[in-house]
Amino acid sequence: VTTKAVCVLKGDGPVAGTVYFEQKGDGPVKVSGRIKGLTEGLYGFHVHQFGDNTQGSTSAGPHFNPQSKKHGGPQSEERHVGDVGNVTAHKDGVADVCIEDSVISLTGSNSIIGRTMVIHEKVDDLGQGGNEESTKTGNAGGRLACAVIGIAP
Repeated sequence: VTTKAVCVLKGDGPVAGTVYFEQKGDGPVKVSGRIKGLTEGLYGFHVHQFGDNTQGSTSAGPHFNPQSKKHGGPQSEERHVGDVGNVTAHKDGVADVCIEDSVISLTGSNSIIGRTMVIHEKVDDLGQGGNEESTKTGNAGGRLACAVIGIAP
């Protein structure tokens, strides 16, 4: 059985994009898509706990972290479920998203459906920043755009 999900990222500024999620059975989730309106560089990309965008990305809450772990990178043993790392924007301001992750899921207790995907204003230091904020958010800063992750056909 293949499960699919999608989110359409929007913010107050020029940052916007569409991200697709696909999972076959209990396998890894393939995350793909395109985000425009960025400047060249790396941007933290996380699943946040709530699918609430009533106050923009602020009401989405912290990173999705059902096991109460410290923030880390996608390859870290210690990480939030929602820590999918960074996306890279090129000179044209476009980030092509191509991530495979075996911690997030589209079913079960680690399901990200109904939660919020957020692209941050800064690079995620993957929990290696040496300060308390690094172990919570990766020092990724403010939230440029967000979207609730919904079930796709």
